[in-house]
Amino acid sequence: MESNPLPRMSQRFRGFLPVVVDVETGGFDCTRHALLEIAAVPIELDGDGFYVLGETVSTHVEPYQGSEIDPKSLEITGIRLDSPLRGAIEERAALDHIFAPVRAAAKRNGCQRAILVGHNAHFDLGFLNAAVARVGHKRNPFHPFSTFDTVTLAGMAYGQTVLSRAVQAAGLPWDADQAHSAVYDTERTAQLFCAVLNRWRQFSENDLAAAHED
Repeated sequence: MESNPLPRMSQRFRGFLPVVVDVETGGFDCTRHALLEIAAVPIELDGDGFYVLGETVSTHVEPYQGSEIDPKSLEITGIRLDSPLRGAIEERAALDHIFAPVRAAAKRNGCQRAILVGHNAHFDLGFLNAAVARVGHKRNPFHPFSTFDTVTLAGMAYGQTVLSRAVQAAGLPWDADQAHSAVYDTERTAQLFCAVLNRWRQFSENDLAAAHED
């Protein structure tokens, strides 16, 4: 008898594709502070049904006209707005750059749309939605309000809610010198998300095997 095929991602989260997103910004208020960096990593299933990172996409973003930037935020992120190597693009182009591969990943996995995964996900979704509204973008692949938050997942799985501590509690490397880069934080958050989901899968399989033995 042939075994049942492993479920596609489209059957796992009500047709949503988890996509980890991290933004770096000019402050904490998405209605007035600038979006400066954004990175995204789709989460996919490998041939054995384990959650793995897809391809990272990222860009630097030009502050929109009239936006505010708190110098303390730049101290934390290390972003130099005047750097000729920054290669920032305006918000609409930045959203297009992120959204196109996210839509492609959703289609490839048979999903209807993406759902944002983040560490304190409401923060990242708030800045993403604010940028979408500012430029009037009509092809946002992300659910407008639902998210998966690795703060909650890591608190449940490892008893840690700070990203650096949660990542290390999961047995993953953490480099403080690279932190507060959108790409680095996105990829570490994605690894943490996969670690929790894969751990849960293994626990579920062990429970199922134990039940069969009984």
